[in-house]
Amino acid sequence: MDLKKIEKFIDKQKVSFISSIDSENYPNMKAMLKPRKRNGLKGFYFSTNTSFMRVKQYENNPNASIYFYHKA
Repeated sequence: MDLKKIEKFIDKQKVSFISSIDSENYPNMKAMLKPRKRNGLKGFYFSTNTSFMRVKQYENNPNASIYFYHKA
């Protein structure tokens, strides 16, 4: 797997989908703008209001996923 190619692909995307786990252990997905900052493929930073429900979900359960796609 070419990690540099994956990183380049991620950096070109304008939209991503992030998911968290709610209090009943169901996935909760949301479309977001691309990450504001990225540390390799292990750390992604998004902008949001800390009072939002999703922040609390990540605090309670750090399991998450991010989905990037190419529109074409």
